[in-house]
Amino acid sequence: MPLLQGIEEFQGVSAGIQWAMFIVACLIAVVAVISVGISIWLFVRYLEFNRRVNSRNLSGKDAARRILDKHGLQHIKVSVVGSMLFGNSYSHYFKKVRLRRLTTNKNSITSLAMGAEKSALAVLDQEGDKDMRARVALTPLMYFGPLAFIPILAIGILIDLIFFNFNGVATTIAAFLGLAIYSVSFVLSILTLKTEKKAQERACQILKQEDMATDEEIGMMKELFQLYNIQYINDIIMELLQLIMRALQLVAKMQQKSGSND
Repeated sequence: MPLLQGIEEFQGVSAGIQWAMFIVACLIAVVAVISVGISIWLFVRYLEFNRRVNSRNLSGKDAARRILDKHGLQHIKVSVVGSMLFGNSYSHYFKKVRLRRLTTNKNSITSLAMGAEKSALAVLDQEGDKDMRARVALTPLMYFGPLAFIPILAIGILIDLIFFNFNGVATTIAAFLGLAIYSVSFVLSILTLKTEKKAQERACQILKQEDMATDEEIGMMKELFQLYNIQYINDIIMELLQLIMRALQLVAKMQQKSGSND
């Protein structure tokens, strides 16, 4: 018996697909709740460490500049961003370490951690780390892949309307193409996490070697990095579930179309 029998939207859709969509929807809800909890805990620890002045009195900008210069990266700029779009980041293409305004100017544990980690990404880039090279090469697809699904689907629908009397062929092809690009973007997000973890480890190593932080402070930074990683993993899981849901919705629409043609 179909799970959602009687609802017009799901008429013609098999019980198996309905159950799968229901389970995935429940998982999305659970992951969303967990995400809120992780975000709150990360925010609390971020603020706590951001109130604590680091022992070397270094701002995020000071730390980033010192690490970059130490590794011969004087050409990499350290810029200030007030935008939530970029946040603390490193750009291979623009040769910049971007730090949020508070991270740039504040001499806290949090600021030191962010400045060191993002400049460590530049160090990995300079050293030709294989994962970093792959990340740089595929960055455009990683960021724009998820955004491409709707435009590609819209193009397919438009082609169907103009040339095929809306028989669904172009729409289906476009949907599968969009899902393929979305899938690649998901895989690349895992690569991003791998390089971030490498940069975090490298940042802690540099801070210790250059006597820019105490062991206690490095321990705090590792805790902060771990919370960021957990949040990122949670986001990856959410992306995967959304990808599965989109695929199931596509199958459901194909079943409905097949049933209406019988």
